[in-house]
Amino acid sequence: MYEKFKGIFPALLTPFNEDESINFDALKQLVNRLIAQGVKGFYVDGSTGEAFLLTIEERKQLIRAVAEYAKGKCTLIAQIGNIALPDAIELARCAKDAGYDAISSVPPFYYKFNFAEIKRYYFAIADAVDLPMIIYNVPVYTGVSFTAEQMAEFLQDDRFIGVKHTSSDYFALRQFRSAFPDKVMLNGFDEMLLAGLSLGANGAIGSTYNFMPEKFIRIYELFNKGQLEEAVRLQEEADRMIAALCKVGVMQGEKAILTKLGVPMGKLRAPFIDISDEQKEWLFDQILPLLSK
Repeated sequence: MYEKFKGIFPALLTPFNEDESINFDALKQLVNRLIAQGVKGFYVDGSTGEAFLLTIEERKQLIRAVAEYAKGKCTLIAQIGNIALPDAIELARCAKDAGYDAISSVPPFYYKFNFAEIKRYYFAIADAVDLPMIIYNVPVYTGVSFTAEQMAEFLQDDRFIGVKHTSSDYFALRQFRSAFPDKVMLNGFDEMLLAGLSLGANGAIGSTYNFMPEKFIRIYELFNKGQLEEAVRLQEEADRMIAALCKVGVMQGEKAILTKLGVPMGKLRAPFIDISDEQKEWLFDQILPLLSK
């Protein structure tokens, strides 16, 4: 039923010009490059895309632009979460109008909303917009950790088709999968893709898939064929690159690598600070030789 949501989805980076406006030419180049490399689809306007550093109008422009470049070629998921419910609904309607296959949302954050308030937020979006919803479970940023019982209150409703699980709590992932075997479970931490697949994930959304999707597509394929030894080797190889990124700044490093590969990504939006030229050269020495393997 949900085959279009199973596979490897880059959490799409947002390229910027020098003046911090969105570089739509580079965005189109990145989308086309990733489609050619075989990704299942895109997770647009999420954390990796610097969603919460964009205006609502910029987020809508981003959602529309990716649809223009990719609709009909792959599966599109828009992350429309925002602390203000009317803005989240506006973004969800934009995704619907643009032809997206599903929406996803972080829970409302900062004010430490209780579960009744979080539930109200999600159901208000589901009531307002006729698109399947994927819950974005990312406690490291939101401070919200869904229990299996809480997640069931969403997943028992057909409008909620699955979970993006960006958490190292794989006990929870296994509980979600056991209770809802037909729903979509998407792994969120790139460095633990193989762990997530082994405990019930049937796809993944990740930031490093922007520059090395083929490695993760191969891990996914090898796991599904039961060829675990080679899958582990490739996961370890990917993790060496992720460890290098963590030393300099993950998204800064990803943008630097893609720029080096010919896709001009620009810098992250302020208040982020770019990494130094020395850090970039060190990062290239660590990562570029592994990309060709």
